[in-house]
Parts: sequence; C-alpha cells; structure tokens
Amino acid sequence: MTLRFTKMHGLGNDFIVLDGVRESLALDTETVKKLGDRHFGIGFDQLLLVEPAADAAHDFRYRIFNSSGEEVEHCGNGARCFLKFVRDQGLTDKTELAVETAQGVIYPKLEASGEVTVNMGAPRFAPAEIPFVADAEALVYPLQVGEETFDISVVSMGNPHAVQVVADVETDLVLRVGPLIEKHLRFPRKVNAGFMQIVSRDAIKLRVYERGAGETLACGTGACAAVVAGIRRGLLNERVRVTTHGGDLTISWAGGGSPVLMTGPAVTVFSGEIQL
Repeated sequence: MTLRFTKMHGLGNDFIVLDGVRESLALDTETVKKLGDRHFGIGFDQLLLVEPAADAAHDFRYRIFNSSGEEVEHCGNGARCFLKFVRDQGLTDKTELAVETAQGVIYPKLEASGEVTVNMGAPRFAPAEIPFVADAEALVYPLQVGEETFDISVVSMGNPHAVQVVADVETDLVLRVGPLIEKHLRFPRKVNAGFMQIVSRDAIKLRVYERGAGETLACGTGACAAVVAGIRRGLLNERVRVTTHGGDLTISWAGGGSPVLMTGPAVTVFSGEIQL
C-alpha cells in the first residue's frame, strides 16, 4: 500500500497529515509507531488524520495520534496546520472552519498575516475533568515526585496539563522531572508537563514534556494551559507572548468560561509517499 502524506510543523512541533477525506484510511497502533520512527519511518511528534465531519453542520473531523501510537484528544499546533493543509489540498476555500475533535468542536481561522488563530474552547479545572486525583479543586496542588514536591496547576484544554512556575526553563528539570510527572499515578490518563518561566506580565518562556511524545519544540495546548494557569494565579495579563524553543505564540484569555485564543504560524515542509 502506498500512503501519501504531507510533513508540516507549527514552531517545530512536527506532524504528518493524512487525507482521509478522499481516501479511506485505517490506522493501527503499530503502523503509527512505524511511521513515527525518525530512523526507520518518516518521523513526527503527532500524526493528524483529516476525515469528513460526522455532523453536516461542521466542516471536517480530525484525529490525532502521538508517535507512540496512542490517540489523543487535542493538539493546538496541529489545529493550525490542519487549516493550512485542507486549504492547500483544495478540500475547502473557507478561511474559518468548524472542526470536530475527540473533545469537541474547534474553530481555526486564517488571519490576513498568514498566521492562524484557533478558538481552543474554555479551559476546565475540575480534577475529574483533567483527570487528576484530588479531594477538591484548587489553584495550586502540591505534587510529590520521588523525594521532591512541586507546586502545580492542573488545566484541561481538551487534554490534561500540569503547569509549574520555574525560575529558569533552561535547566535539567524538564527532562529529569517531566517524564515522572507525565506518568504520575495522580494522572490516570497521563499528563503533559509544562514548565513556565515568567518574563513579565505579558511574556513567558515555556517548555513542555508531552504525553506520549517527550519534549517537543512547541506545544500549543501547553501554551494555552500555561497562560491560563498564570492568569488564574494573578501572574499574567490577558494577552501573553509565549516563547518556546520553536518560536513564539500569542495566547489570549479573558477568564472564566471564555475561550482561549491561540495565534501562530503553520508551515508545510514537503509532501511524499511511503510504502506500508
């Protein structure tokens, strides 16, 4: 079988995108893992599968698989690449879409600048919705990791995030502690571990150890979760520049039940074919 794909990235968070609208594609865990292998396959952080919408009121559906083979709920950088892909492929000429995901409908919009803004929906904080094991909802929770205890904020952006404030993101903490938080028993479905350095009330630096993918150059939902956590703790303003190793995103949130808005680039690298 010949599989056609497009390689894309959002700030270095890289994807392959597959057209499941014009072709019928069935993916299993082992196939995704083989495609995701950076030595023997194509290599990516996530695979994005474009499919027809289940509801005629929406434009498309898309599914997301980590390179480990597991399907996940949401991907902010992927949502921006999704919009560019369906437009470049001639699947739509719309500049704003309603797209079904495992966690609801998102609304990516092409800006005049060429960047893409995604309405990521409202964040959720109840421990059961993360999911996170806790007796009650709080702004900050102590999390014991080995012999250390870290103060974290937990946020769902359609996928689970644990965010902590650090003095400097450029330490060994991300790679040393990130994998332990990701698989911590208090997160029954694992978690994305975010490490946020406050630069000013309008700017942060961020690194994220992603669930099932390891550290990536950028994480869109992680950027949203970090800004939301910072705003709730009174550390940040409503509009924040998030600097990752892959580049900058702009995140806006008015608080409460308002949606989080994420703006950033989407880039096509190349298209190709691979034999399965």
